[in-house]
Amino acid sequence: MNYFIEANDGYYSLTSAGTIFCLIVAALLFIAVTIIKTKMDEAFSKGDEKKEKASIFSVRQLAFSGVALALAYSLSFVKLIHMPWGGSVTLCSMLFVCLIGYWYGPKIGLVCAFTYSLLQFVQGGGSYIISPLQVALDYLLAFTALGFSGFFSKNKNGLIIGYIVAVLGRFIFTCGASYLFWMDYMPEEFPKTLSVIYPLCYNFAYMGVEAILTVVILMIKPVTAAMDKVRSMANGTGK
Repeated sequence: MNYFIEANDGYYSLTSAGTIFCLIVAALLFIAVTIIKTKMDEAFSKGDEKKEKASIFSVRQLAFSGVALALAYSLSFVKLIHMPWGGSVTLCSMLFVCLIGYWYGPKIGLVCAFTYSLLQFVQGGGSYIISPLQVALDYLLAFTALGFSGFFSKNKNGLIIGYIVAVLGRFIFTCGASYLFWMDYMPEEFPKTLSVIYPLCYNFAYMGVEAILTVVILMIKPVTAAMDKVRSMANGTGK
């Protein structure tokens, strides 16, 4: 069974079987990591009450993380601005991936972000496969970087700080891919003397714009209160 087909221009595309295979791998990885974490929680817990608490908490994590990933993936199709060579300003799709790290810290945040990177590869990677390094930079590493938000989950204003750092991480990996693989697509009208900053300008034009809009939304007081409420619910400390 073929998972990839080679196009005339040298690129590779996912076949229908390849798309299904990637989706199955993403789902199995997410489930496997969740089960392993649950077993580890139970192994290190002492007493039936603590075991039960650990198990319930893992189920809560799975439920909230799954919903957040589903929202992120769905909103990634809502493209407010679509760039000509890939990339879009979406309806805050990156935020919902970053929320998982904000709720549960870097370990779960990075695992879920990696799962999301596989989903994004399936969504947008089928027509943009040049090499394993390009796939890693454009998709696997770039979107997994959204899990960096988890490193700031305990900080004051941790959501905004973590979100900015996470998007910056994705920006760096994506720009790396741009310098290595996509410079040939620089428009002729772009000044040649400024070609070194073209990937920065191009990727900021969609990633930076979405980040700015999202941060502005997060700074609205009712939104801040709602985010705090959802975080309490995600951690089982609120109603």
